[in-house]
Amino acid sequence: MHDGSPVRAFVAGATGYTGRATVTALRERGIETIAHVRPDSPRLAELRADFEAQGASVDTTAWEPEALAASLRRAQPTLVFALLGTTRKRARAEGMAATQAYARVDYGLTRWLIDAAAACGSRPRFVYLSAIGVEPDAANPYFAARARAEAALRDSGLPWTIVRPALISGGDRAERRSGERAAAVVGDAVLGVVGLLGGARVRDRYRSMDAAALARGLVRVALDPAFVDRVVLPEALR
Repeated sequence: MHDGSPVRAFVAGATGYTGRATVTALRERGIETIAHVRPDSPRLAELRADFEAQGASVDTTAWEPEALAASLRRAQPTLVFALLGTTRKRARAEGMAATQAYARVDYGLTRWLIDAAAACGSRPRFVYLSAIGVEPDAANPYFAARARAEAALRDSGLPWTIVRPALISGGDRAERRSGERAAAVVGDAVLGVVGLLGGARVRDRYRSMDAAALARGLVRVALDPAFVDRVVLPEALR
């Protein structure tokens, strides 16, 4: 486990389904936590109140490379969580093609955060939430953007942990994703049968996780030196 030295976590993507659960999981362990919220978020006041009630502080730095670098230099985190991502639906709402949105958010914002962490002076461990199925030669634009982010992290000089969960879904998700939820329920049922027939490893790798379970796993591996410079698959998070 962690060596007992003070831990300070910076959570980028703190307002998402997994991000909010990760802030909670960190605070449950008594870890000093900085939750990043976009300064133009329409829910800034609500989110600030929620995070501060848990004992986390809120950072509202704009998503600009120089501003991020300055913020991390001030914060001197020991852990940086990159829990960033967009969806096709969100891309359409913003008038962008999915390929463009993935390149801008899933890769671009993550790359800015990696560069800021590498320059901040505290040499934080960078925990990147990727996805199962990401490979260097991925043709799918979603996987390709995350493969680029993984490569940038490996080349950064930072200690890193790349986490590749399967489907992240739960009935507690505020954003309605009925198709995703149905796929999770059906898929988990099938995988339950696979597990009963001796396929426990397949079941544990591919069944869905809700945000709270994923967050607990993320925090646990982030604090464990055994997971430095390693890719973590779902079964290690459970």
